[in-house]
Amino acid sequence: MKLITITAIAASLTSLVIAQDTVNGFKLTDLRIDREAIKSGGPPRNGIPSIDAPKFIAPDKADFMRDDDIVLSFTHDGTTRAYPLRILVWHEIVNETINGKPTLVTYCPLCGTAMIFDRKVGGKVRTFGVSGMLYQSDVLMYDREDESLWSQLKMEAVSGPLSGTKLEWLPSEHLTWKAWKAKYPKGEVLSTEAGHQRNYLGHAYASYFGSPNVMFPVPKHRDELLDKAWVVGVVHQGRAVAFPITRLEQTNEAEHAGVHLKFDPVSRLATATDAKGNELPTVTVFWFAWQAFYPQTTLWKP
Repeated sequence: MKLITITAIAASLTSLVIAQDTVNGFKLTDLRIDREAIKSGGPPRNGIPSIDAPKFIAPDKADFMRDDDIVLSFTHDGTTRAYPLRILVWHEIVNETINGKPTLVTYCPLCGTAMIFDRKVGGKVRTFGVSGMLYQSDVLMYDREDESLWSQLKMEAVSGPLSGTKLEWLPSEHLTWKAWKAKYPKGEVLSTEAGHQRNYLGHAYASYFGSPNVMFPVPKHRDELLDKAWVVGVVHQGRAVAFPITRLEQTNEAEHAGVHLKFDPVSRLATATDAKGNELPTVTVFWFAWQAFYPQTTLWKP
């Protein structure tokens, strides 16, 4: 009788641990980040719906766009596509294939981060969704094949069967719609026909972007800049580098930690190369988020 009681108690405790390690329906196994740092962003799993069957139109058909709108642009094998942030803000993820290359288009409005990755991970093409959770104010994605959780800015799986697996960050461009149209007149732009009714003409998160305040607190390792100062983030040879945009606007060019960066204050386009001229991925990001994920980042000064 005593053995049965102990066994029953042990089973109950095991069930309790499993329950405590499940959030939004995701089992937090092989967790590589602080459990307490995972926060609910508000929506449930898939409450922010990814775009899984994206449609594209010619630039002259995109009457919902304004000249100063920002787009994320990606080019592969002669085809260039623009992903307007005014659309991405409502979906955060686009599962895309461009000329046979599976790509993951991501955007986290809280961190201001628009980044593109290869969707082929671990030898398998994966589709991603929005988990409804955040880590250090940044979106936690999940893959529908194994239900691992992925951090956008950390660029790796932080929980689940693929925990520790890295995402391949692909170079993209972050620039105004006016500049993009001039540079890629034959390009394609993501259509508002995304399968969901959203106010794509509005300015979601306008009050957040207009405020100096952070919505979800993160560890503050560095205080050289204001929390929501914009920087261009680069990771080169395992080292994180940050280029403050207010400083770039004064010089338009910078050289730091093996990274050569050019910035056009009109188009808002930042391009980075290494010593050999190879293009490096960049991300425009709020300083609070960059320093939270990369506390050892170097900070460029003119």
